Amino acid sequence: MQLSAEGAERILAALESVPDPEIPAISLMDLGVIRGIRREPPAVLITPTYSGCPATLVIERAVREAVDAAGYSDVPVETVLAPPWTTDWITERGREHLRDYGIAPPPKGSASMTLKAGAPVACPRCGSDETREVSRFGSTPCKAQWQCRACLEPFDHFKCH
Repeated sequence: MQLSAEGAERILAALESVPDPEIPAISLMDLGVIRGIRREPPAVLITPTYSGCPATLVIERAVREAVDAAGYSDVPVETVLAPPWTTDWITERGREHLRDYGIAPPPKGSASMTLKAGAPVACPRCGSDETREVSRFGSTPCKAQWQCRACLEPFDHFKCH
């Protein structure tokens, strides 16, 4: 069976509004978790932010429900782990949504940086780069806890990988 180009477009359109279960301000499409559509054999390809992501089953179920609602219940959802997801797959719109939600997004190209790179992290609330990491572990495994020295507000920073 081969999925038509129109069918692939309809599925992608249905997936545009599926939110990430841990960060509902960003869609799975903008987060880069939805890799795309394979037309033959047909499948929706997804890659979790990391292989141990606790939201993987919830993501798979949400994607399945959206594909079914679009009328393509015969198209499977496949989890693909290679190549691994990278923060470079987050779209510019997704980065804006993260900032608006109070999460500092990683900069583009951060996958090539080491985790100890001294690049400043801008506060998503006031924009200051006078910030510091408080804890390598934030509200989810994908994020670290930071604090702004200018406005004193804590915020999550999406870890680079």
